[in-house]
Amino acid sequence: MKVVRKLGVVAVVTALTACTMEPRYERPVAPVPATWADKTAASTNNTTAAAIRGWRDFFPDRNMQRLIELALANNRDLRVAALNVQATQAQYRIQRSDLFPTVAATGLEQIEKYPSGVTASPGGTASVGAGAGTGGKTIRFFEAGVGFTSYEIDLFGRIRSLSHEAFEKYLSSEETRRSTRLSLIAQVVSGYLTVLADETILKVTRETLKSQTESYDLTKRSLDAGTTTALAFRQAATTVDTAKANLAQYNRQAAQDRNALVLLIGGPIPDDISFDVDLGTVNLSADLPAGVPSEVLANRPDVLASEHTLIAANADIGAARAAFFPSITLTGQFGSASTQLSGLFKAGSAAWSFAPQITLPIFTGGRNKASLDLSRIEKDINIAQYEKTLQTAFREVDDALSARQTLDEQLVAQRALLEDTSQSYELANLRFKNGVDSFLSVLDAQRALYSAQQSVISLELIRLQNMATLYKALGGGMREKTPE
Repeated sequence: MKVVRKLGVVAVVTALTACTMEPRYERPVAPVPATWADKTAASTNNTTAAAIRGWRDFFPDRNMQRLIELALANNRDLRVAALNVQATQAQYRIQRSDLFPTVAATGLEQIEKYPSGVTASPGGTASVGAGAGTGGKTIRFFEAGVGFTSYEIDLFGRIRSLSHEAFEKYLSSEETRRSTRLSLIAQVVSGYLTVLADETILKVTRETLKSQTESYDLTKRSLDAGTTTALAFRQAATTVDTAKANLAQYNRQAAQDRNALVLLIGGPIPDDISFDVDLGTVNLSADLPAGVPSEVLANRPDVLASEHTLIAANADIGAARAAFFPSITLTGQFGSASTQLSGLFKAGSAAWSFAPQITLPIFTGGRNKASLDLSRIEKDINIAQYEKTLQTAFREVDDALSARQTLDEQLVAQRALLEDTSQSYELANLRFKNGVDSFLSVLDAQRALYSAQQSVISLELIRLQNMATLYKALGGGMREKTPE
């Protein structure tokens, strides 16, 4: 029967400590439309699948994959994010340990001397007595035991709410790590594409410089022969000098963009990574459709991190509420005590103590009420931040989808313009060589052709970078639970 009673007491205490005073959590209604405008004739199901696609499928280019792998292994920002997760996990374990009593072994030796006329008992209790010797008395006391100190019975869930709060902060840090990882993948892709664009525009600039140098040499010979003017010669020299300045500028920019990529991958670029790739041939899963339901945003790592922070604030309200109710703490010890070290563990030396304590808040100067108000205000702040995170996510996806359609249209028109300017340059050059037009028309055509080539390269880069941005905005790769 005693065993049954003990088990019953344990069951009751466990049931009581399983309760908390946290408000029931309800996810705030997303303050965004149900879906984005259908910017392409695409199916919703395919888009949702694309939104959770892993980065290896989304970025099939071998060079990209190699650089992403290096970044995931070596990037310092990602490493710091992972260490932050470990730190918050340790903080959660520290907070959770308060749910259990801390049991420790203790040993004590106490030596006291009392003057004459004072008697003492082991443990330090003194009183005025009679007949004591004139020399006083020295008392020795030894004690050893096992016990716990100030263990709080979590009747109203205060400690459990604090533990829940710490756990949600740990989950938030994990989502923050995943968000950092996702951003890093998009940044590496964008950095690689930028270097490709640099190499492409350097190639175009070298070809332009070569063509303009040939025109300059031809104009110089014509000037020497008296068939052209000094103005035309100076104009030809101007185009050559401009091309040389552009070449120096793009060389500097290419070096800086490579350095930025080195920083992202956390080490030198491997020798087998090729940047001799035509930017227009790069494919970033261009079949990604567009009619995405906005509920996919609820699974973005940054949105999930914000929601876990909100749930943590909700748990903090439970802890603040519990502070209004009594708290019970237990202190107990069992061991052995003796006035001699040799008799510490002999028969009859057993000693124990048990000191339960209940504390009921009566007057706290408004501290508990203010703490509860603060917890509620912080929850409201986190609700606003969660809603803002959702709105920002919605805008990022909407911007990327809008840009995807318009950039494709703009690139088609720009390529047509490049073809027209290329033909104009060939006709102007032919007419100049045949003596029909002056060299001024050739210079104008060269400038227009070079500008059109630069615009096409810039647009191709922006279009591809926008695809990487869309991958990140949709939370791409969010279902990848382990680092690849």
